[in-house]
Amino acid sequence: MRDFISTRELSAASIYSILETAEAMRNKPESIQSGRFAANLFFEPSTRTKTSFQVAEQKLGMKTLDFQMESSSMTKGESLYDTARTYEAIGAELLVVRHACDHWYDELAGRMSIPIINAGAGKGEHPTQSMLDLLTIYQEFGSFGNLNVAIAGDIKHSRVARSNAYALKTLGANVCFAAAPGFEDDSLDIPHVSMDEACDMCDVLMLLRIQHERHASASYRTKSYHADYGLTIARERQMQDHAVILHPAPVNRGVEIDTRLVECNRSRIFKQMENGVYTRMAIISILLNERGVNHENFTEKCKTIAT
Repeated sequence: MRDFISTRELSAASIYSILETAEAMRNKPESIQSGRFAANLFFEPSTRTKTSFQVAEQKLGMKTLDFQMESSSMTKGESLYDTARTYEAIGAELLVVRHACDHWYDELAGRMSIPIINAGAGKGEHPTQSMLDLLTIYQEFGSFGNLNVAIAGDIKHSRVARSNAYALKTLGANVCFAAAPGFEDDSLDIPHVSMDEACDMCDVLMLLRIQHERHASASYRTKSYHADYGLTIARERQMQDHAVILHPAPVNRGVEIDTRLVECNRSRIFKQMENGVYTRMAIISILLNERGVNHENFTEKCKTIAT
């Protein structure tokens, strides 16, 4: 694999390779050959994704080249492609890109000699978030076959829902959506259920915030949305004893989830954030290894990613 753009491109073997490499990185981090640079091009606000990529890169021994849109030549009309090529020309060996366009990577596909990682594409996909979500589920249940995963919230505008739906189906999980009217996405061929049904049957409840910034008009009032479609205390009590709660964050407390549940015993929200570092280390390591950039002591099982 040249780049890491979409979970649709990943086989089950590829996904397990990433998860196993992430666990190996957690237990014994390896350093990339010294003197390597990664460029992080974030055109949208980010806390968790950007910071975890920076930590992942630095844990691997890489130096990070930070990009600031407001002080870049893009304010003078420079294209995404020319910006990316500039970083490549001055020595970056990896590009991590987040952009508001759903298909920003089409501008770069096949035109770069260094690997590209999709750190979020508009309403399109967020594949590295999916990998850390999968790692969190894998740590909890040990497998995905016939696992019942409910993704609840603003499905229509969520790149996280899309990437996870593709990956979870590949791994054999049973996936359903729960969404307020107007927030559904029938294009993904995933069944929709009510929020109460989702809470009753799920092993994993993955909550999503309302993507206000991607809406053309005003969204639901927060008070009404929480009572009608959020994870209330009453709905949490309906969940099976072993079921867990995930959320990619940022969390809007009291909207999609009651604030008392953000750090309850079921919640794995902050565990997801921790896992983000190791899954991103794994993805970077696998991609660079395939380009001949090796670790000082890179184990055989982590050397390749299945295609």
